[in-house]
Amino acid sequence: MIMDGRNADAGKRDEVALLGRRAGLLNRRSFLIGSAAGVSALGLAGCATSDGMSFAEAAKLYGPVPDEKFPIPAVDVSKVDPKYYRRTVRYDTKEPPGTIIVDPGNYYVYRIEDDGSATRYGANVGRDGFRWSGDAYIGRKGEWATWTPPKEMIRRQPEAAKWARGMPGGLDNPLGARTLYLYQNGAYTLYTIYASLDAESIGSGITSGCVGLLTQDMMHLYSRTPVKTKVVVLPA
Repeated sequence: MIMDGRNADAGKRDEVALLGRRAGLLNRRSFLIGSAAGVSALGLAGCATSDGMSFAEAAKLYGPVPDEKFPIPAVDVSKVDPKYYRRTVRYDTKEPPGTIIVDPGNYYVYRIEDDGSATRYGANVGRDGFRWSGDAYIGRKGEWATWTPPKEMIRRQPEAAKWARGMPGGLDNPLGARTLYLYQNGAYTLYTIYASLDAESIGSGITSGCVGLLTQDMMHLYSRTPVKTKVVVLPA
């Protein structure tokens, strides 16, 4: 697993560049617009995706989560390729139920179930030069975690220096609503599986090695993943 300084920015795309974009989008108005987008998608109830899920079903699955500490907007499902919507699929593996398998080559994350199936989530993954593979485990978990840019990132992106003492959790925070921290041999690898509000990022390689799921998917996975869960990252 790559653990050099280039990857110490917790693995999202240039996170600071995203902050301004998020700050402009994720206010009360955008929350309402996001909710409206989900409602408008319900009008497409008769239109099914190639995977058999209607847009109305997708809009419900990825609807707003208003009761969170920071209310989460609905996903604009029209910006996500339907093949990346959450679904249950057959999956042959020798790994035990509960294991998380990351398939960066196909932009999927699988949570192995106990009946020969898996819950499959669409993901964003590491870009060229930042991909890695190997076994790890969930060493800790975080809800609305504080994000602290490492010194290596601050040297590359001086604008991150204002968060040197930590950026509080919130919609603008690069870690999002939920974070699973990957460990090896008792040490944090600097990689995470995190919650993304950027629907258009799913199905692309844009991070520095971390793996992002749509927030609603990440919350679903997080709630079913205890500390010490095994994680297998396949070669891309």
